[in-house]
Amino acid sequence: MKPVEGEFLRGVGPVAVLKLLECGQMYGYEIVEALEKRTEGVLAMGQSTLYPMLYNLEAKGFVAARWDESGPRPRKYYRLTSTGKKRLVQDSMTWSQLTTAMEALGLTRHIPGVFT
Repeated sequence: MKPVEGEFLRGVGPVAVLKLLECGQMYGYEIVEALEKRTEGVLAMGQSTLYPMLYNLEAKGFVAARWDESGPRPRKYYRLTSTGKKRLVQDSMTWSQLTTAMEALGLTRHIPGVFT
């Protein structure tokens, strides 16, 4: 599938990252790979898009980061904070409302797999 770009990615990207981190901590490249694989390329983003997004989420207190230098190379791991969990709940409710609204407009009947 074609990757989402521009405004759509800026809107859905942070929610997708928070959702991934809900399952546990991950490092940047791991997040990039998971987004691409789990969304079949729709939410594929490069590290140059992801890292500013992570820094922003960290500045807002939604994620926290820690360095792990025990492996062959240092990695910065990100995890969801309690504030991030609350934000994810809010964003999930908003996403559900958006999905319902788009379905009411008949959009999902015309584009299978979108918003469902």
